Amino acid sequence: MASAKTLTTHENPANGAMEGAARVMAQSGCTLADVTGFIHGTTLATNALIERRGASVATITTEGFRDILEIAYERRYSQYDINLNKPDLLVPRENALTVRERMSAAGEVLIALDHPSIEAMLGGLDKTGAKAVAICLMHSYANPDHEIRLREILNAKRPDLTVSISSDVSPEAREFDRLCTTIANAYIQPLMETYLNRFAQRFAAEGVRCPILMMTAGGGMCTIATATRFPIRLVESGPAGGAILAARVAARSGLKSVLSFDVGGTTAKLCLIDNARPQTSRSFEIARAARFIKGSGMPVRIPVIEMIEIGAGGGSIADVDRLGRLTVGPKSAGSEPGPVAFMRGGTEPTVTDSDIALGYIVPDNFAEGHIEIDVDAAKDALARSIGLKLGTDTTGAADGVSHIVVESMASAGRMHAVESGKDLGSRAMIAFGGNGPLHASRVARSAGINRIVVPPNPSVGSAIGFLFAPVSFEIVRSRYSMLNTLDMDHINALFLHMIDEAKTVVAQGAGDAITQTRRSAFMRYNGQGHEIEIALPDRDLTVDDIQPLTTAFEEEYRKQFSRPVPGMQIEILNWSVRVATLDDDVLTVPDTPPLTTIVPTDTRPIICDLDGTTKQAAFVARADLKPGDRVTGPALVTEPQTTTLVSADFSAHVDAIGNLILIQDQKGAL
Repeated sequence: MASAKTLTTHENPANGAMEGAARVMAQSGCTLADVTGFIHGTTLATNALIERRGASVATITTEGFRDILEIAYERRYSQYDINLNKPDLLVPRENALTVRERMSAAGEVLIALDHPSIEAMLGGLDKTGAKAVAICLMHSYANPDHEIRLREILNAKRPDLTVSISSDVSPEAREFDRLCTTIANAYIQPLMETYLNRFAQRFAAEGVRCPILMMTAGGGMCTIATATRFPIRLVESGPAGGAILAARVAARSGLKSVLSFDVGGTTAKLCLIDNARPQTSRSFEIARAARFIKGSGMPVRIPVIEMIEIGAGGGSIADVDRLGRLTVGPKSAGSEPGPVAFMRGGTEPTVTDSDIALGYIVPDNFAEGHIEIDVDAAKDALARSIGLKLGTDTTGAADGVSHIVVESMASAGRMHAVESGKDLGSRAMIAFGGNGPLHASRVARSAGINRIVVPPNPSVGSAIGFLFAPVSFEIVRSRYSMLNTLDMDHINALFLHMIDEAKTVVAQGAGDAITQTRRSAFMRYNGQGHEIEIALPDRDLTVDDIQPLTTAFEEEYRKQFSRPVPGMQIEILNWSVRVATLDDDVLTVPDTPPLTTIVPTDTRPIICDLDGTTKQAAFVARADLKPGDRVTGPALVTEPQTTTLVSADFSAHVDAIGNLILIQDQKGAL
């Protein structure tokens, strides 16, 4: 296996990808023409939404519903904040247009599409100067005919515009969320279409002959053609690969409950995984105006692997605020200019500078020798920007930065677990990413976790996770029904249509591969505002299924809310289908050979994260460890692209397939 990790090239992300591919080809002795599988994940869609680098968008809604964005949820996300900043929803009111038409919730035409109003809308559209259009008509999830007709008219009369329709992008009830998702898709579609086409052409010119598949936020893969049609599904596609890797490692290691811990240069991503399946969601928010307050961002309804992400990574900048408090992040030095120690123009101390000053990152062959480290520059920046302001020395400043960022990561994990009604203490941590293994033992201690698994090649964990992702596509449709009066013929016909649509998309990337289908219903008690996902049998439903579905819903409701509500009727709002290629059989890890504690002869001085004193840490190359080898902390286990810090209260050993297992034990023994 060959792997490479390169700095992000912001001007053209394909340059960094090409550099990494060239290194891997050189290591393996192959050429790009020999490649038979190519999977790409990107944060370009996420960054474009956060940094507001998309196209100007106009919206077209049903007459009388122009102000859906302004009305939103009819509430303030922070009720008593008189200086509240509303989330930027990308479309100013003057770009909000309407047409006369109306569908009922059952999909019946109440008002036919009015062509004079379309002509008036086209005139208004020209005045906006918009490059993309998001169409979201009332109840189009039940009957998309009017949206489809509007798209045809725009394609014919305004062919230069990019058009997204809600019945394609997010065919679900709740018009505000549906409109926001369609806007986000339209906003990034021109950018992503240009980028993906150029990316494919660039690699094709270098010899790649196989199809390029794109990782999606839901943990599956799709073709570039599907990705350019639904670029919103690429948001958070990179971190999704990491969660898939963690699920795979958990399955092989026989771990039922784990916390995925992925730390890169800018953010830390944490995901709860139970029974080798990452926690998923149907919605999330982009670019929150208030970092941790729900409702302060732009809601998007697509299938996603649910994780909590905070601005705490290796490039996160440390500073002292006007109240004299030490802060870390969310501002990041990124890859340009990067940490001060990288000598690329950075002047503000970062988490990586702190780790270098504490001795956790050793310049010896750091980043395979592609990046030189100036230890003195890191220490000077910490002393200047933090030590002088807080009246402490360089070590105190670096140690303070370390404790702040570690507690931020641990707090995020605890909060995520509590919100999901789960406990971290019984979980193992699976750590990866360029900075995950470096911070794992410190974060685990703070979070109450005593077992850590660091898989092989952890710095490219997300990319490795791509290799285990299925080619898949998920579709959700809103069709309101009461469970006890369910029209089985209607729902079975709906499922048949959804499955055919999903299989068509999957076949574009997987050909004739065998697929599996997962059906589910989103159910709730009559009158409630949110649903619970309940698995359905992969066959036509019959009246005999009503009682088992009732039991399944009440059991899941009991798990989440302690007890079901007797006498309440159950309703179903959404129906979901996911078609995916079959997963490979997961082989469990064989038993680890008897452990042999080794005493490395090479050491490096570090500042102990337990007591702040200088200790000699064992300095071990991971490639030199074989299954059964065990090292007691403190130790630095190094590899070309990252380092694992084994704290003084942990020991580490290698299992039968090369995972590095860290276990907390004050005596350093198992």
